[in-house]
Amino acid sequence: MTRPADELRYFLTALGYFTRVPVPRWVGFEPHYLSAAARYFPLVGLMVGGIGALVYLAALHVFPAGVAVLLSMAATLVVTGAFHEDGLADCADAFGGAYTRDDALRIMRDSRIGAFGAIALVIALALKWQTLAALPPMRAVALMIAAHAASRAFAISYLLTLDYVRAEGKAKPVAQRMSIASFALAALCGLPWLFWPDWRLGCVAVAVLVVVRLAIGRYFVRRIGGYTGDCLGFAQQLFELAVYLTGLGWISS
Repeated sequence: MTRPADELRYFLTALGYFTRVPVPRWVGFEPHYLSAAARYFPLVGLMVGGIGALVYLAALHVFPAGVAVLLSMAATLVVTGAFHEDGLADCADAFGGAYTRDDALRIMRDSRIGAFGAIALVIALALKWQTLAALPPMRAVALMIAAHAASRAFAISYLLTLDYVRAEGKAKPVAQRMSIASFALAALCGLPWLFWPDWRLGCVAVAVLVVVRLAIGRYFVRRIGGYTGDCLGFAQQLFELAVYLTGLGWISS
């Protein structure tokens, strides 16, 4: 049984790994911290979504909704260092431009961005912008918070079922098989926000995310035999978009 001080260390490790937020020196770093910290990734997402929502609400007092959404997106990108967007671009380049597993893994490690990656980033950011700008303000706030938290919970669910395919890598310390108990805590941190303020929309969103998760997971296994750190970022971005699009579809129907 871990001590509360250890759990705090693991949360701060997650915060330092996935954001640019400075953490106290006493947290330190050991590889096993990251494995234990995985259960707190949705809680980090909740904080990122909260920052985006606060910037959006503040900007709405001065700017139109479209500009307010862009400013909130910029805030989340600054806070996270575009960590997950980088994974989206790397995977789009790899899966779009490679024919073999080895080529895909090699392209993912290339720091340069290609045409597929650039196109994927433009489309993803444009979809987020337009979808959130089309929503009523308080609904947009709720979905920002829910999407950032839930998307990370679903992304790390692959740690339960898939294998990490690299012998070494930046995500290797994170990419350990997650226990059911750890994932239950992650789900508790990330999923309830989908049901506020409309539980029916939450049920639909969870169903959509489950379908998307199964489809992405099967694709990862078929293309490279499992996942990499970039794959988790790629999945997080698609899950986040799925929440926004589901919310807009629910409102429009």
